[in-house]
Amino acid sequence: MNKSLLDNIAWHALNGLHRPFSSGGSTAKRYVKGFSPIVGYESYENPDFSALQLQCDIGEHLYCSGWTGLAVEGWEVLADTSASLMIWEQAIPELNPALPIQTLQEKDLSQVLELAALAHLDPFGPRAMELGAFLGIFSGDRLVAMGGERMAVKGFREISSVATHPEYQGRGYARSLMGALMRKQMLSKEIPFLHVMVENIHAHAIYERMGFTTYKEIPVRVIARVK
Repeated sequence: MNKSLLDNIAWHALNGLHRPFSSGGSTAKRYVKGFSPIVGYESYENPDFSALQLQCDIGEHLYCSGWTGLAVEGWEVLADTSASLMIWEQAIPELNPALPIQTLQEKDLSQVLELAALAHLDPFGPRAMELGAFLGIFSGDRLVAMGGERMAVKGFREISSVATHPEYQGRGYARSLMGALMRKQMLSKEIPFLHVMVENIHAHAIYERMGFTTYKEIPVRVIARVK
């Protein structure tokens, strides 16, 4: 597997498997509105945000990684942090047969959005389920836990949007959903990966205990077009 694709994962995803969901130019792209507002660019050293001028509203919050330079004219850096990009290089996880994991459908979208808002998943968009599989656990008719797939390149697929309703935490739902997604990916010859923000020490520790290893630390910024 070509791990170097992970070094600029958003660009390779938007310029490859997820090109149908992208807009922009030959040097910078974004997921179109309705998806997570993630930006990718060909060069970390000199990102060409002008290629996105017509695709971004003034004041719209966009997420980008890798770039640490000064803000370019017409754009503002609103937040500056970092994340761990973690990958799975262990055996294929076994399924937990005791949990009724279901594949989420379009009819479940309203509950997906409700749970995403409750869990403060950010960035997240109403078209998120179009990027890959989304799995969930229900209590009756109520969605109480979910997990899905987001960015993807050849040989690698991201696990994202993992959330459990506060009333149902501590039951192993999130871990089981992640395991089911990872199993699906690995049976398709894909390596699972995920992002965890540097300030989320608790989640980072959980992923390490599961068996994920940190591939690299990456700068993450929230930016906005100002003119």
